[in-house]
Amino acid sequence: MTTTKEIIDRCEKLYEDMDFTAARAWKEAAPGRHVIGYMPIYVPREIIHAAGMLPLGILGGGDQLEVIHGDAYYQSYICRIPRSTIELAVSGKLDFTDGMLFPSICDVIRNLSGMWQLMMSDKYARYFDVPQNYQDDVGGVYYTQELHELKEDLEKISGRKITNEDLRKSIAVYNENRRLIKDLYELRRKAPWKVPTTEVYLLLRAGMVLPVEEHSQMLKDYIEAASTEDRPLRDNCRVVIQGMFCEQPPLNLIKSIELAGCYIVGDDFMMVTRWLTDDVPLDGDPLENLSQAFLHHSENVSAKYVDREEDKGIYLVDLVKKNGGEGVIFTSPSFCDPALLDRPLLQDVLKAHGVPYIAFKYAENSGQMQPIREQAGTFADSIKLWSEQ
Repeated sequence: MTTTKEIIDRCEKLYEDMDFTAARAWKEAAPGRHVIGYMPIYVPREIIHAAGMLPLGILGGGDQLEVIHGDAYYQSYICRIPRSTIELAVSGKLDFTDGMLFPSICDVIRNLSGMWQLMMSDKYARYFDVPQNYQDDVGGVYYTQELHELKEDLEKISGRKITNEDLRKSIAVYNENRRLIKDLYELRRKAPWKVPTTEVYLLLRAGMVLPVEEHSQMLKDYIEAASTEDRPLRDNCRVVIQGMFCEQPPLNLIKSIELAGCYIVGDDFMMVTRWLTDDVPLDGDPLENLSQAFLHHSENVSAKYVDREEDKGIYLVDLVKKNGGEGVIFTSPSFCDPALLDRPLLQDVLKAHGVPYIAFKYAENSGQMQPIREQAGTFADSIKLWSEQ
């Protein structure tokens, strides 16, 4: 049987590969293949897959890419991910892609989509907007039309029609992938010492560059291996980390939190992998089903519009309770408006429910982890010492 170490070693190689070798190999393996990149948060990858294309997660340059040209396109007082994404493009690392989707996250990513259209005028680029009104006859109609337009755009690139049967098959494939990720998170909830979050993070990152079918098999193999392998149980604090939904953290940041005595039992990494909370139905109109799933069966993050002020933060309290969390660590990228503007509201809700928390900021290229480790360690110690008094 494949071991967790073998699987994670491969995931780490994929994580470190800034040339997207696996995606390039997939495209070159057969004529007529296309690759569509997307920024974090959420895009309907099912439609890209149904077009016979590879959805490719573009998560910035991390701590391995030196940003030189990217800094010339953006001011210094915004998050780093748009600059490193520009650097990936300017340096030719994304030259094999056929298009790029920029989901609705914030004004910075909206502006990046316009910059991309100016820089990469020969490639498809679309700012993928989502509804703020969740009524079926308003936001539902709007979002379904957005899905139709995306489908038509991809048909032009691929040169073939995307049938309803194609969409249903792709929805079924992604339903399975989401179920496996739920199983992975459930195993971590029950036994976080068996499933370190550094490994969960690398597994999710692998899913950004691999075909979904291959990623699902990788998840099955890991869950089977992790369930049977013995690992030491430590007296760690169980925490939920929040704020990493867009610009992804360097791997060492997650390692530092774990080494500080924390079991991470909840997170908002790469929300595209589990934005939809239930299986999308396979009967009926597939685009209508995707629209309904987004409106009524999707997760809450700071980049998602919440209609009622009293709903703010309740999802986080529920996440803490569901996973047996003892505290929350807010780890937001510097200058991330959605995360940082929401943080005081979320903290107020946590305080009202007696949930302890701390907060710090990072950038995807953060190198100095000792202060973060010290803060997380002090937080874990304080929970262990005083939470039950």
